[in-house]
Amino acid sequence: MNWKFWQLAPETGLVAVVGRVAAGVVATYLLVCGALAFWWDSEPEQFDVVALAQARMGDSDQPPVTGYTTTATLIELARTLLDKRGGHLSNDLFPPGVWMDNIPNWEFGVLVQIRDMARALRIDLSRSQSQSAEDPHLSEAEGKFFFDNSSWAFPPSESEYRDGIALLERYLARLADTDQTDAQFYARADNLRNWLAGVETRLGSLSQRLSAAVGKRQLNIDLAGDAAATQATKAPAEAEVKTPWLEIDDVFYEARGQTWALIHLLRAVDHDFAEVLTRKNARVSLRQIIRELEPTQETLWSPMVLNGDGFGLLANHSLVMASYIARANAAIIDLRSLLAQG
Repeated sequence: MNWKFWQLAPETGLVAVVGRVAAGVVATYLLVCGALAFWWDSEPEQFDVVALAQARMGDSDQPPVTGYTTTATLIELARTLLDKRGGHLSNDLFPPGVWMDNIPNWEFGVLVQIRDMARALRIDLSRSQSQSAEDPHLSEAEGKFFFDNSSWAFPPSESEYRDGIALLERYLARLADTDQTDAQFYARADNLRNWLAGVETRLGSLSQRLSAAVGKRQLNIDLAGDAAATQATKAPAEAEVKTPWLEIDDVFYEARGQTWALIHLLRAVDHDFAEVLTRKNARVSLRQIIRELEPTQETLWSPMVLNGDGFGLLANHSLVMASYIARANAAIIDLRSLLAQG
């Protein structure tokens, strides 16, 4: 009996040592992943769009050409999406990226505004009229940014977005070259109104999704205002609209990302469309929109997105965000009306 015990003892001891080493490795891995997740879970700081454009011009004494600031800002937004802490997290398959959802939703919000501006550049801002040819670099760049943001291979999202950045860089170089006339940016009131129309619908949707965090009874007004209007399928006259509990923080951080990107784009537009806005006496209106959006970027001191009742004891961060966005959206509607006037 003693002989068998001493034969088994070394094997049993080896298993115990291997188990302790494996447990230590796993614990260390989880600790490192947790530290990285904490480090990566940070939204980038805002940047000065005018200073960025001037820095890209280098030692040139000439001011940036019309549209340079807006295009340079779009490029910087896309670069920030890829080069911030942790890089692009939306397509991560391994910890800690796969565990995180706040920053990936923030990334998607930024990407939405990048896509909308890339499309506006292709459709309106770079063309003098509806029958004008599209800029080849902008036409290809738009498609790159509409690539799936969660693709991890064949090709990865980062590869497509960097190709889009490279194409925007080529357009920007042609735009800044005064000897070339094939690359243009038309700072006209109608072009600005068209882009703002898209912004208006984006913010309106965000405001509704954020407000639905507490749930509400909503009447069907889909066909209001037109007695002859029809729709594909009938909808109930009244419905309960509520964002699922597990998606509340996702919508909140997507809104943070969209408004972060939009603040920079509006500041760039304020610079490139300065003459148009001044002539319409609308520059202060645009700046008020930026002012309404700036509080959306204030630090969230709570460790989680709270979803208290509207007049309850706990805060409801989604409703606070919705109020800022709704005010900005109302100001955009007024600005578009102002730009339409002669």
